[in-house]
Amino acid sequence: MNSATTPDPRAGRAATLVVACLGVFVAYLPVTTVSVSLPAIQRALGASTSELSWVSDAFVLPMAALILTTGVLGDVYGRKKVFQAGMAFCALGAAISLLSGSVQALWVGQAVSGVGAAALLPTTLALISHAVPDHRERGRFIGFWAMSLTAPLAVGPLIAGALLEHAAWRWIFLLPIPVSAVLLAVAAFRLPDSRAPHGRRLDWPGQITAAVAVTALVYGVIEGGAGGFGEPAVITALALGAVAAVAFVLVELRSPSPMLDPALFRSPAFTATALVAMVSFLGLIGFFFVLSLYFGLVQHLSTMQAALRLVLVSGTSLVAGLPVGRLMHRISPRVLITSGLVLIAAALLAMTGVDAGTSYASLAWRLVLLGLGMGAVLTPMTASAVSAVPFHLAGMAAAGNNAIRQVGGALGPAVLGALLTTRELNALPERLADAGVPAGTGARVVDAAREHGLGAVAGLDLGPATGQALTALGSSFLDGMRLCLLVSAGLALLAALACALLLKSPSGAGPGTAGQGQGKPVREAERAAV
Repeated sequence: MNSATTPDPRAGRAATLVVACLGVFVAYLPVTTVSVSLPAIQRALGASTSELSWVSDAFVLPMAALILTTGVLGDVYGRKKVFQAGMAFCALGAAISLLSGSVQALWVGQAVSGVGAAALLPTTLALISHAVPDHRERGRFIGFWAMSLTAPLAVGPLIAGALLEHAAWRWIFLLPIPVSAVLLAVAAFRLPDSRAPHGRRLDWPGQITAAVAVTALVYGVIEGGAGGFGEPAVITALALGAVAAVAFVLVELRSPSPMLDPALFRSPAFTATALVAMVSFLGLIGFFFVLSLYFGLVQHLSTMQAALRLVLVSGTSLVAGLPVGRLMHRISPRVLITSGLVLIAAALLAMTGVDAGTSYASLAWRLVLLGLGMGAVLTPMTASAVSAVPFHLAGMAAAGNNAIRQVGGALGPAVLGALLTTRELNALPERLADAGVPAGTGARVVDAAREHGLGAVAGLDLGPATGQALTALGSSFLDGMRLCLLVSAGLALLAALACALLLKSPSGAGPGTAGQGQGKPVREAERAAV
């Protein structure tokens, strides 16, 4: 392959930016529209708690497992083709979900949409990187891309909340279909193509071991959080994931055309952004999962009321992202990212002071502070990962950074969900006793919560003790939530420390040691954005 696929990388870059940003918006929209609609889906389809959890997981798993593969496919066959395939999968998955009459059919639709999202996330970023070679100017374009990544988190809950007040849950899947069709038509005529200019080959052993490692790891953590980590299936999955991860590293070290060259991690900037992506998204996405449950189980808010609170985080992050993109060539990304992570940790620690009666105003400043921290992290994190490697490896860097981020996002709800469940169930008997619930009634509540989750307690007929039991339920949930907040804040501070130590401003060009194949040096390394 050679770079003659696109004579002028700058040609059509406005169209590239618009199409790429809208593509990212479509890819990420199911993350929030589905999450806030889960109670309505459960009521309509009669799904159990475990079946309902896989409605979201069916989307996340293929997205996390295939991001690296689709990045390589774009480098080899052309990113425009992979982008078009991703849009087609998003439209098809949304159509299947829209027409689904069972939870199993909904799983299929979500999985197909997840494949589309896996194709779009690395491809759109690589298309922008190719269209804007200058790393300083590219920071502004990647700022728009990062804002498009955040926008669905802001408007998704509002879209779902508005629809659920007037229509059935399935209509939340309508919007991606016409948007995908329009983007496919525009891309066919206006989107320039690009490939890896120095040529890459498909690395099937690496792709297979990576997919197995991610899938087994995420499956093991999700099922372990739900049913216990001592279950044979969970132990087998986690062991398989560990073996596959080791096999992936060994395969990539020996591959003449690796999917994710381990030598890239010789770049401190790339290593730092990868670690920040994994740790911060594990904490943040897990926190959003817990926060949604807090709004429903403790504050008893409607979907729209919860959405209006969640939008404070994502909306603030979206607004903050644009000026941060402009500041990247004036302020070191190390300063921006580290400061943002410290703000995130401060906001999470401040959230430990909320309770069942916390007002909107008291909650708002904490959520806005969290959004400001996210806005300071997302754009420079992505730009630093791409700019820290040679220009012709932008697709690999984009795919690797996105894959690591999505694995963290997939693990977040599972890890924090397991912590939440364990802590709240351990605290529940004492909270019931403190609330004056009779021992026999308290035993019924604990058994129902252990078997079906805290939400099942609301359906029990507890007679005069109902109010006391619900109060105890909210208190035990808050105990679990505070533990999750402390863990999330700790992860954010850990990521800040890694960023401060590793993401240093180099004086020369990008990493000259990050090579292709068996330790070959890389040429044409561009100056890092830091």
